[in-house]
Amino acid sequence: MSSAFRNQSPYSSCESSPSLSGADSGYASVQNSEISMPEVYFTKPHLQFLNRQLQFLEPQEILRWCITTLPHLFQTTAFGLTGLVQLDMLSKLKIPRPQMVDLVFVDTLHHFGETLELLDRVRSRYPLVNIHVYKPQGVETAQEFAEKYGDKLWETDDNRYDYLVKVEPAQRAYRELQACAVLTGRRRSQGGKRGDLDIIEVDEAGLIKINPMANWSFQQIQQYVKENDVPYNALLDRGYKSVGDWHSTSPVKEGEDERAGRWKGQQKTECGIHNPRSKYAQFLFEQEKKREREALDQALQQVTLEA
Repeated sequence: MSSAFRNQSPYSSCESSPSLSGADSGYASVQNSEISMPEVYFTKPHLQFLNRQLQFLEPQEILRWCITTLPHLFQTTAFGLTGLVQLDMLSKLKIPRPQMVDLVFVDTLHHFGETLELLDRVRSRYPLVNIHVYKPQGVETAQEFAEKYGDKLWETDDNRYDYLVKVEPAQRAYRELQACAVLTGRRRSQGGKRGDLDIIEVDEAGLIKINPMANWSFQQIQQYVKENDVPYNALLDRGYKSVGDWHSTSPVKEGEDERAGRWKGQQKTECGIHNPRSKYAQFLFEQEKKREREALDQALQQVTLEA
């Protein structure tokens, strides 16, 4: 954790905004006074200790720990293989007080038809799981999105595109659902920035992210899917290994990395949800801080005049 922690979070974990105290020393808290949920505290040493301990646990044990430890826990997923394995594991956990973890699915409006068809099959297979679908704000279709922001925005301004279709909807979901923590499907074997992934993280906005499958390989994921008859995207039978938007996803060749088909030919490995400090997100954050400073200056001037 770094000094980049701030008091106002776009996620608003557990209340209107989480309290992140003493971030420079590594102290962070996510607390809730509105719905009587316990506060969650992490110091840097505590976080390091947890990661050392969780490192040796199986994913199911990590998931069990999350459910019994973290309030307002959600799973964020694009219905990739790892997220589906995680969902299946959650559905089979043996715990004293069964608790299903709700899913957050960001519909970018540019998913393959096979991905949306998979959403229906997941709902049928796991009927007890609530799936919250979030779309880009103010639009319902790809055509509406193009009319509002321009055709093929992913080619003309990919940072802005990622923010509008992925980052902002995810942040809005976490805020409206009052998420304290989210489970992700990221793994170290996926390479890129994920190679040094910890089991548990606290991001710059104060959102707790847990990566229960971090230690698993793609082969382990495939084996679990086969042995447990987990529903999966039909595109995986056509040469795809990782599926995102239709315009930035392609099949991979024999021996290529799992995520080699994402953003092929671009110096890019993350869409923005797990890399929120994109240029466009940073620009919006700076603009918001500027507005806050201007509002404060105006209020101080008004107080001075009234005095």
